[in-house]
Amino acid sequence: MKAVLQRVKSAKVAIAGETVGEIGQGLAILLGVVDGDGVDEADFLAEKTANLRIFEDENGKLNRSLLDIGGGMLVVSNFTLCADARHGRRPSFTNAARPETANSLYERFVAAAKDAGAGLVQTGSFGADMLVSIENDGPVTIILDTNEIMKK
Repeated sequence: MKAVLQRVKSAKVAIAGETVGEIGQGLAILLGVVDGDGVDEADFLAEKTANLRIFEDENGKLNRSLLDIGGGMLVVSNFTLCADARHGRRPSFTNAARPETANSLYERFVAAAKDAGAGLVQTGSFGADMLVSIENDGPVTIILDTNEIMKK
């Protein structure tokens, strides 16, 4: 499972001009589910994301987590994170999980984020053509890959 985390002042996702998810300060998360991922990856990544210390404390140090600041999460499914662009000029997406599996694990990640204590958790719509707007804070952008972190 792959996630791109962006620390934001605000973020929203719209479908066909209608806002379907919106947060203030927190994390905008693009989430890609890789073939072979399971609930262990979803649960681990949600807990890691909620507790990652990438928000500034009173001394300007990155010592506070999303849970510490009471921030929100905007989670958007993004199968293109699973792209393999090593060969040729058109990426292959064969590493991405099948849609039914990916959707189930995307929903599991969202539920696990809530279980980890994340307050407001908003989402896009799985498989939809979405317009994501963010007000990046920092910018602070972190890429997490469970294949690397969990040492598969």
